[in-house]
Amino acid sequence: MTWSELLFAHWPIEPEVVARRLPQGITLDTREGKAWVGVVPFLMSNVAPRPCPPIPGLSRFLELNVRTYVTIDGKPGVWFFSLDAESPVAVRTARATFNLPYMDATMSLEREGNGEIVYRSERTHRGEPSAVYDASYRAAGDYTEAEPGSLEHWLTARYCLYSVNRRGDVYRGEIDHPPWKLAPAICDEALNTMGDGFGFRFDGQPHLLMAESIDVRAWLVSKCVAR
Repeated sequence: MTWSELLFAHWPIEPEVVARRLPQGITLDTREGKAWVGVVPFLMSNVAPRPCPPIPGLSRFLELNVRTYVTIDGKPGVWFFSLDAESPVAVRTARATFNLPYMDATMSLEREGNGEIVYRSERTHRGEPSAVYDASYRAAGDYTEAEPGSLEHWLTARYCLYSVNRRGDVYRGEIDHPPWKLAPAICDEALNTMGDGFGFRFDGQPHLLMAESIDVRAWLVSKCVAR
């Protein structure tokens, strides 16, 4: 698959506020005494099982996730609180095969002449709390690889995800892609209620990064075995 038009917007939040939202067996990863929660809007395209070609109408859709960072057995990864998507097929497939909380949403993306992205999302999933994201963003500098040890590298160099099924079993899904090319970003949020359902207050100026398009490979999740 390809990820593009991607913004990383992160807020530092007290660890206990985030940790109480994690299931048993998942260890919150922190940086300088803070948990970090991200809101990440992007466009997903060229989605297809290897070695099949993309399927028209099913392989390209907008996605917006709310995430934090966790570890299991010392392996850092991503924990998703929600993943809103405009593709009903993708939502139901990901819920069934990856144990991920994908949710239906009405979404749009517009590209302005100055490189600005106007991104809007409104959750429509039955039985889930409402959530709206309405923002415009653009790069505000050159794209470079993050330095190992930097906050930018810590936030983005995560090559697996974790999820939990209905029985509470923990799963890991491996992800592979080249190093991110990242630039500082400017973002103007008209409305962001993506954290409301989890008790997250996105106060203050977030840490903002925009990413160049990147090709990604992902594997089906496998059950984590405790050591």
